[in-house]
Amino acid sequence: MNTYTAKQLTALLQEEGEDINLRTVRYYTQIGILPPLELVGNKRVYTDKHIHYMRAILTLARTGESLASIQGKLLDLPLDAIEKIGAQRALYQPKHILENETHKIGEDVFITVSPRISAETKQKMLDSVSRILKEGER
Repeated sequence: MNTYTAKQLTALLQEEGEDINLRTVRYYTQIGILPPLELVGNKRVYTDKHIHYMRAILTLARTGESLASIQGKLLDLPLDAIEKIGAQRALYQPKHILENETHKIGEDVFITVSPRISAETKQKMLDSVSRILKEGER
């Protein structure tokens, strides 16, 4: 089990490109949006579990969720579901939102496409996914 101080956790997230500071990490710990710290020896520390939570919190915050709403959503989720949320952070980077096009194909299906893909290839991809969804409804 990897252990971290609040400062190390902050530095790790900053290395990943997150705009976060030490006060924010401590605040999230204080309000209980992060799980309680682990006790290792006689010290309370952050672990990889806390990193996954922080990634999920930052991802959901980018979608416009309030901290109270995020806390409620994460409360009963298993760790693997929290990891999946955090893994989607790249989709919510300002660079991706501004540069890429997102197309709604169905009620539950969205496709984000880079502008580097040709218009012809993009249209084929959208048509293919639409066709697959329609076949699945039959």
